[in-house]
Amino acid sequence: MLRLSKKAEYALMALKDLAARSEAVSAREIAERYGIPVELMAKVLQRLVRQDLLASHHGTRGGYQLSRAASRISVADVIEAIDGPVMVTACTRADDDCDQYETCNIRDPLWRIKDQIVHALNAYSLQALAAAEPPLVPISLPSRPWQKRSATLEPAGEV
Repeated sequence: MLRLSKKAEYALMALKDLAARSEAVSAREIAERYGIPVELMAKVLQRLVRQDLLASHHGTRGGYQLSRAASRISVADVIEAIDGPVMVTACTRADDDCDQYETCNIRDPLWRIKDQIVHALNAYSLQALAAAEPPLVPISLPSRPWQKRSATLEPAGEV
């Protein structure tokens, strides 16, 4: 099952909130707005600062702001900043210490699926996430001849 960590969810919630604001906002304000423990939100925001997705400002009007335009921060940027690279298999392209690496018959297809997921996450910006009606992300998939098009199965392209 593909699933975001709670920290990645909190990061996306905070960044979506910040994308809608022009002023700096404290970790406490964001945490209280969404019912998230303040200490956890502060750690998530600090990690986003270290990954250059947020800027922090000290002082009485301090807090956090996006480090660049919401249109230039992708959902993938946020997830990878918190959880590391998106993975769908235990192995990686350089993981030749797996006993099944040479004979695995699902590795390459699953890597292609992962590439499509990463592509979709990269195509979706914080600006889109913060929109009142977020747009759909176009994903190009090869045609599937076994998929039902009507009451009968027809080869792709012959509808």
